Amino acid sequence: MENIKLCNARANESHESSLSNGRMQPGVTLSNGVEMPLEGFGVFQVPDPAVCKQAVLDAIRTGYRLVDTAQVYMNEAAVGEAVREAIAEGLVKREELFITTKLWVSDFSYEGAKGAFRRSMERLGLEYLDLYLLHQPFGDIYGAWLAIEELYNEGLIRAIGVSNFHPGKFTEFAELTGIKPMVNQIELHPFFVQQSSIDNMKRYGCQPQAWGPLAEGKHGIFSHPVLSDIGSRYGKSAAQVALRWNVQRGVSILPKSVHRERMEQNIDIWNFQLTDSEMQQIAALDLGHSEIIDHNNPDIVRYILSTTAE
Repeated sequence: MENIKLCNARANESHESSLSNGRMQPGVTLSNGVEMPLEGFGVFQVPDPAVCKQAVLDAIRTGYRLVDTAQVYMNEAAVGEAVREAIAEGLVKREELFITTKLWVSDFSYEGAKGAFRRSMERLGLEYLDLYLLHQPFGDIYGAWLAIEELYNEGLIRAIGVSNFHPGKFTEFAELTGIKPMVNQIELHPFFVQQSSIDNMKRYGCQPQAWGPLAEGKHGIFSHPVLSDIGSRYGKSAAQVALRWNVQRGVSILPKSVHRERMEQNIDIWNFQLTDSEMQQIAALDLGHSEIIDHNNPDIVRYILSTTAE
């Protein structure tokens, strides 16, 4: 455990100095004291190794310090190559980066989680991981979590959490586990606000993190009249307004793009502030449900449970 304490101290010190030098975006302190950037870079649906590696390198050069991957994305090795190359080039130090990956349901058991974590670390080529998540709320989540708790206590992971755990399942899980999830990564954007879910997470000291903060391009988000009108007041795009809205309500975000200019735009959200009225206007776009994935749909559940990650 001393090793992880040293890693945490160095990473948090590096984060603070990077903020003062303008090289890293604002962060949030997790329940265990670990600092996590508020904005990160996601690599979902970027399976091509060369494309993924270049995208991560471009993201790091642009200023992103959180990189989010997953066992089931099939690109952990490419992310690891990009991280090692960025460090070798002197772009960043390892402790300046916050690397997340996720355990897939096909390995949700005590022994399965231990083996899958080891393989993920081999692909990433890292000595420790910053955040490890249960990717879905199905299967033997408790057996897997016990293994993850042990890995955390051994100092191999700086923070642990879950993904796609909606209020009922999240509450049950948080009430029954020894170490509470420090992060819950769910779908959060102006068309699926989920404020009650965020409020429930905060009751357990859990940080909300948004996957799909740009709604995967749905609902005309890039040219939406409400978002565009607000953006015109600040010289910002509709996408930048949507991202700013989430971070202003305390949500960590993971926008994704393989285009450098879009990466630069997505991270350029820290020099303006939405008013309370504008925040309410954006929240009023809420549809009250997802149009990307429904975790209550039996067909979706069967599909997730039947999918293997390796």
